[in-house]
Amino acid sequence: MNKTALVAFTLLFAVIVSGRSAPRAEELTQNDWLLRAENDEARFRLLQKQMRGFDQPMWEVGERFARLHDALKHENYELAVYHWDKIKTSIENGVAKRPARGESARNLFLGDPWNEVRAGLISADRKRAWDSFDKARAACQSCHQAEKVGFMNQQAVFDLARPER
Repeated sequence: MNKTALVAFTLLFAVIVSGRSAPRAEELTQNDWLLRAENDEARFRLLQKQMRGFDQPMWEVGERFARLHDALKHENYELAVYHWDKIKTSIENGVAKRPARGESARNLFLGDPWNEVRAGLISADRKRAWDSFDKARAACQSCHQAEKVGFMNQQAVFDLARPER
């Protein structure tokens, strides 16, 4: 279970078992979309819908990939590693929600490729770090191909390249 789901379920559980009676309908506001659900099953369905599938974690991965690029341009290797670690977390969270994507993610991205990229970033060696960035892009694109969403490889984030310098 990913961290967001765990927090949501923990909060919901705390409300349920707190011993406090459920709020009366007149106490609820228009913002109480979750509390207005008729039962716990309906609430869990609403939470699951809000947490979405693999698309939301992949959006975060794309944003962090661009920020990783920016960090390397500024030779901020610690920030690059930070984003790389968060990319792994996002992909693992996506796999938790969509297990069918797991095999490709583990084989093409999360295993040796992820570790190799991280080692290059940690090295704080400019050339090695940029080589790692290129490996990361290739890992992303090969996973998209394996998952039959190769059209994802045709977007601006994959045009990012190392500086000419």
